[in-house]
Amino acid sequence: MFYFAVIFYLDDMSTKTRNMISFDWAMKRLLRNKANFEVLEGFLSELLGRKIIIRNIGESEGNPSDKDDKTNKVDIFVEADDSELVIIELQYDSQDDFFKRMLYGVSKSITDHMDKGDPYSEVRKVYSVNIVYFDLGEGDDYVYHGVTHFKGLHTQNELHLTVKQQQVFWKSFIGDLYPEYYIIKVRGFNDVAKNTLDEWIFYLKNDQIRDDFTAQGLDKARELLAYDNLTDEEKKAYWRDIENRRNRDSEIVTAFSDGEIKGRAEGRSEGEVIGETKTLERIVIEGKSNGFSLEQIQSFTKLNIEQIIWILTRHGLL
Repeated sequence: MFYFAVIFYLDDMSTKTRNMISFDWAMKRLLRNKANFEVLEGFLSELLGRKIIIRNIGESEGNPSDKDDKTNKVDIFVEADDSELVIIELQYDSQDDFFKRMLYGVSKSITDHMDKGDPYSEVRKVYSVNIVYFDLGEGDDYVYHGVTHFKGLHTQNELHLTVKQQQVFWKSFIGDLYPEYYIIKVRGFNDVAKNTLDEWIFYLKNDQIRDDFTAQGLDKARELLAYDNLTDEEKKAYWRDIENRRNRDSEIVTAFSDGEIKGRAEGRSEGEVIGETKTLERIVIEGKSNGFSLEQIQSFTKLNIEQIIWILTRHGLL
């Protein structure tokens, strides 16, 4: 018994792990190509627990046209073959109102895909898939799923669709008609892949795929997303993107660590609402909300205009 245990351990340790490009860069540059839909189809199939076929990937705010794009977030908009809509959002930096942003994205997708005069039966199902690299909310899991339920206040019984409604909508439960939300907190994953969805999250966290992983879409990802398979021009663009992200992070960290200011009388401008312990980011947000111009915000934060624009854009205020 001991002999076989040792052999198994050595074999497991010898499993090869391949270095891949980051998923955010793949979303921006490669996965929007119809020939590469198989990768996202595999990821969504593992997450939603059923086969997903992508009909189209539409334009979104995270689809960059500039090679020096410095955004900390990426989004991609998917239309599935059964008329369902999927929003995939990936973000690195913390955002206090991220839950509201999820709601806004879903609401906008629903209304954008309704023509004037359409009956409510034409409202399309939306899935909001959010891949975050910061600690969003409080919880001890790394994958969360949000659905809509209606429960009686007195009986606690759940409200169900009638047989006729099930036939009309081709759905079994009321929650099937409403948006669903998924949150993957990448950095909360412990690197132990217990199932095929975990294999995907392992890649999202480490930019690596092990040869023994069998999740849907990973075979295509091994071929398409391997760094060594990029062209010379793609490799240059990839490292330029990483360097841009590092520079942006460094600028913001430096500004916040050096520039945290207190709400003292001598530092206040007219109408300024600076709390005693608030950071520069909060000051920028509140300054914008209270009608200050970029130049006024710059005067009492000492940030440069580019940093202020970046903060406001990140919070959807520009």
